[in-house]
Amino acid sequence: MLSVRAISHQVLSHEGGFSDDPDDPGGPTNFGITLAALRNAGRDLDGDGDIDRENILRLTRAIAIEIFEEDYYRAPRIYLLPEALQPVVYDMQVNAGAQAIILLQRLLRDMGFDIAVDGVIGPVTVRAAQAASSRNERALIDAYAIARRNFYYSLGDRRPSLRKFARKRDGGKGGWITRAEAFLSSKYHFSAAEHHERVKLWR
Repeated sequence: MLSVRAISHQVLSHEGGFSDDPDDPGGPTNFGITLAALRNAGRDLDGDGDIDRENILRLTRAIAIEIFEEDYYRAPRIYLLPEALQPVVYDMQVNAGAQAIILLQRLLRDMGFDIAVDGVIGPVTVRAAQAASSRNERALIDAYAIARRNFYYSLGDRRPSLRKFARKRDGGKGGWITRAEAFLSSKYHFSAAEHHERVKLWR
């Protein structure tokens, strides 16, 4: 099992530097940390009494990792999940917040476990995840990664402004899709043709 710090560095490798894309719901972002997340963490990096765009620009990789671990790993209690499942859920938590836990709970319900879909890791979710993992650990990780990929495609279906995050300008897989597939067994990766078929109705 990798250390939390090692996993955090893997998560950071999927994030870019500063961006302020008008189509990104998170607004100004640096190393995967949005302005809202920086405010939630109480990080006034320039010491001027407020947390604004300037603080996002001053954010370092080291501070981003501290925030990842405190607010996206420890706070949602991802450490309670089976060790092999933690990296993929942690990465999704950084990218999509509580949707990461909701996705897991929906998957576990689809597998027959009687759990609430509330975005909170509690004893029932932990037991269900442990049971599913003990049956077939690799299959659980792959199922989660596929559900994550489907989630991103469905966002593109519903919100045209977000399609550029799932499909590159040349029509290839966008960052969201390659990020989901980074945790997926290669035999389940979409081919270029399969990806093209999935997004063919997008304009």
